Amino acid sequence: MFEKIKALISFIQSKNGINNKTLLQDLVINNFNLAQDRKVFYCDEFAIRFSKSEKRHMGNTVLSLSTLKKYDNKPFIVCIVSSITNYLVLANTTFLKKISHSSQKLRIDNIRGSFNGIDIVDSFENITNTSNNFETLFAIHKSYSFEDNLKRLVESTNQINGKSNKFVIDNQNIQNIITAPERAKEFTNSPYYTKLSNDLLQRVESVKKEILLASNINNVNIRGRVIEFIITDNGSKQKQDIITALHHNQPLPLFKTEDKLGDYSKNFGKFITETDIKSKVMFLSGNPKAYNIDKLLKFLSADKSVYLIFLIGIDKNKNIVTKLCSVFDKRLIGATNIMHHWAGRNTRGVAQFYGNALSQILNDGEANIFDDKLCQEFISKIIKD
Repeated sequence: MFEKIKALISFIQSKNGINNKTLLQDLVINNFNLAQDRKVFYCDEFAIRFSKSEKRHMGNTVLSLSTLKKYDNKPFIVCIVSSITNYLVLANTTFLKKISHSSQKLRIDNIRGSFNGIDIVDSFENITNTSNNFETLFAIHKSYSFEDNLKRLVESTNQINGKSNKFVIDNQNIQNIITAPERAKEFTNSPYYTKLSNDLLQRVESVKKEILLASNINNVNIRGRVIEFIITDNGSKQKQDIITALHHNQPLPLFKTEDKLGDYSKNFGKFITETDIKSKVMFLSGNPKAYNIDKLLKFLSADKSVYLIFLIGIDKNKNIVTKLCSVFDKRLIGATNIMHHWAGRNTRGVAQFYGNALSQILNDGEANIFDDKLCQEFISKIIKD
């Protein structure tokens, strides 16, 4: 995908100073064989919109949110043509601050309004929104569905507080949070860990063919949800409908996954576990969305709570490798990025995993490695955030 985008970037930069939006637009269309949808020009690899302004932070209206929805699953590039420089920015929904124009009636069930150039972020989590970082930024964006971003845009546009609020930590629950790594270490060294791991492995084995078929789904958000669903569901008609669609290469039926901290809950008496299932196609870039920080802290504040991540990797040879990790595994902590931009008001934000690090964990021999100091530093960080 990004080879063609790199060629596009190089071509547009070679035309700096052209100072003619229509001329540059026509040159790009002809050189990259782009189709047209009103003001959007697109191909399989990207979509682009051209604007004329002397400023990168232009007030011009770029596009309607409803039109952006059609192209949000590929890099959506805005080219701002000035007299000296052709600015390039990524404008997928993850990189929009709000909706500016005619958005008074914007709701989850009523997609209205357009965004302006000034509504596109300059940087995302300290990554500047420039052509040099498009591949990194889009890898982040792929983990968020249009619906995820729509909720955030509705809140920020209408200046309302989201349903999620910052979890209040008091003297009663702080001790359980602080001792969570010790509980995790005790659990991973117990027979219960082996029992949970074997349970999940058997579930994977029972739908192995379907996981491999699902790994071909281009949309990383849908792919992850499908794999999570067929592993955790206990044989509903909905699961069978998904399996049938995968085997016959048919459109997937509508299905719903709960927006909870974990995908798989298990009570062992001495330990209460929540396990989040994360799939990774190991030869593709992507940074999967992890967990909501406030939901994690609320769960860890309870007695006996242990939170784990079940990683499922699919390699080029269609081999499946798995690893059941504590959230406090030092490699997983090192692979965790806290997304403050995505936090919304009154929350601590969400975590995202770096994809390359997940592949390294999957290829590593050891299942859980703890570093007490690193664990406490991580807890202090997420509590403070």
